[in-house]
Amino acid sequence: MSNPTTDIKSTFIQDDFLLQSKMANVLYHDYAKEMPIIDYHCHLSSKDLAENRKFDNISQIWLAGDHYKWRAMRTLGVNEKYITGNASDEEKFAKWAYTVPYTMRNPLYHWTHLELLRYFGIESLLSQDNAHEVYQDATAQLQQDSHSTQALLTGMKVETVCTTDDPIDSLEHHQKAHMNGIPIGLFPTFRPDKSFAVEDPKAYQAYLEKLSATSNIQINSHEKLMAALENRISFFHENGGRLADHGLEQLYFFPLGTYDIEDLFNKVISGGKLNTQETAYFKFVTLIELCKLYHAKGWTQQFHLGALRNTNERMLATLGPDTGFDSIGDFSQAKALSLFLNELDKNDQLCKTILYNLNPRDNEVMATMAGNFNDGSVRGKVQFGSGWWFMDQKDGMEKQMNALSNMGLLSCFVGMLTDSRSFLSFPRHEYFRRTLCNLIGNDVANGELPPDEKWLGKLVQDICYNNAKGFFNFQ
Repeated sequence: MSNPTTDIKSTFIQDDFLLQSKMANVLYHDYAKEMPIIDYHCHLSSKDLAENRKFDNISQIWLAGDHYKWRAMRTLGVNEKYITGNASDEEKFAKWAYTVPYTMRNPLYHWTHLELLRYFGIESLLSQDNAHEVYQDATAQLQQDSHSTQALLTGMKVETVCTTDDPIDSLEHHQKAHMNGIPIGLFPTFRPDKSFAVEDPKAYQAYLEKLSATSNIQINSHEKLMAALENRISFFHENGGRLADHGLEQLYFFPLGTYDIEDLFNKVISGGKLNTQETAYFKFVTLIELCKLYHAKGWTQQFHLGALRNTNERMLATLGPDTGFDSIGDFSQAKALSLFLNELDKNDQLCKTILYNLNPRDNEVMATMAGNFNDGSVRGKVQFGSGWWFMDQKDGMEKQMNALSNMGLLSCFVGMLTDSRSFLSFPRHEYFRRTLCNLIGNDVANGELPPDEKWLGKLVQDICYNNAKGFFNFQ
């Protein structure tokens, strides 16, 4: 569209955006740009995809649930009424538009304008001056068939999407999507975090009741807990699931038998509270048994490590979890992680694994840890995953890829994912691809890599798509 106001400059996002050399431009435009997208970890609504939802306005699709934007608005002093409160959708959008110029040098500034440009053709820089015009324009486009959820994804060349689903999920929307011939591969991911979240015995008992009902197994022991989870893993597998995911501060390791797991289970379901070590042991044993089940199915397991969650008790009580009050944690990772993976590997029960790190100080730790358990059986069997959450910006992605390059093989990397709840987030793949091509292009310009366009182009295409295509067993 044309600029809503004449005093706002045209977008800075041109063909050479983030591309600082001739080779970077060639690699991106001739090799990376048109590759399909396999988004193997996100938090999109399977219901919205199955029903091919059209959102009423841009605030609903762009601001709702986006704690990245919420944190920025709060930092600027925007009242919570305009973030998660009862202000109208257009009022909330106006406050985000007011915020955007102040986000310069935060990745939100880049993502905002990439998304406006790629989905809506809006070239203007967003601000409070053109908020109403942009809101009206984008909202009108969202009513068109070209902007339904499925069309938004196919328009970005999204081939595969993996949602994140609790074991008790019925997967009815995944089933509905496949029955209706959705043009995107839509697969569930098994996220069993609540099955070992024993810190709150009352909440844990309530969850076990739901898991018992879903699996038709009365969970009155840890053995029955594992039987119920195995039942749900089989159900996910039947519905196309080939991945599991876990969000943890850190992985744990104990010699098996340190505690009696059944005694710990009985203590929790009787309302007793486990101490710190008992809680860690319960998580360790449950995770080890889960990982063996994943291996038996030929799945890939993912571990998102290092987040310090729900740090603000006042806001947690007011707004609940996942509302923007989490941060990077500084947990010890290396030793327990190595022992955990070794416990599985020593009996050849370590399946394909992706390790995601949230603290940049641990990049080299994770990159070298992956190398410890690559055994030649699978290309890139254990992966150092892409920059995650606070690290999925240009600097964070470069640091992750540099650590992976120095300590392992960048050429075997399965690439980027959105980790997003927004249907407008897929330009993050473009952002990653431009960053990747610029990183390699600069090496060529500096004489650190040969100017072998075809080979470098193949490497780029592998990282953008081919490696993931070969790594995951989607059917």
